[in-house]
Amino acid sequence: QVQLEEFGGGLVQPGSSLRLSCVASGFTFTMYAMAWYRQAPGKKRELVTGITSAGEIRDVADSVKGRFTISRDNDKNTVDLQMRSLNPEDTAVYYCTRGANFVEYWGKGTLVTVSS
Repeated sequence: QVQLEEFGGGLVQPGSSLRLSCVASGFTFTMYAMAWYRQAPGKKRELVTGITSAGEIRDVADSVKGRFTISRDNDKNTVDLQMRSLNPEDTAVYYCTRGANFVEYWGKGTLVTVSS
């Protein structure tokens, strides 16, 4: 069965960097676009950024442009989210998904808290 497992969340200070990783299994990873979503407390879940099966980055949220970068390793079946210059507004549960604008599967999420 399809499994998406996120790693790397935690508590960081404003201005810090953090890298999230997602390990995918149960499907042919190279055939699917992947994405990261997030849901902040009291807010709707939003698309952070996506990446096509070929590695093209798409749909980067304005709030993270220039700070967050998605990447994938088709040999390791992983998709990462490199986050820089984190601020308290980035506090959220971050989800790895199969699919970007049309999401078929969700991971359980990893919590990122940005606080001094």
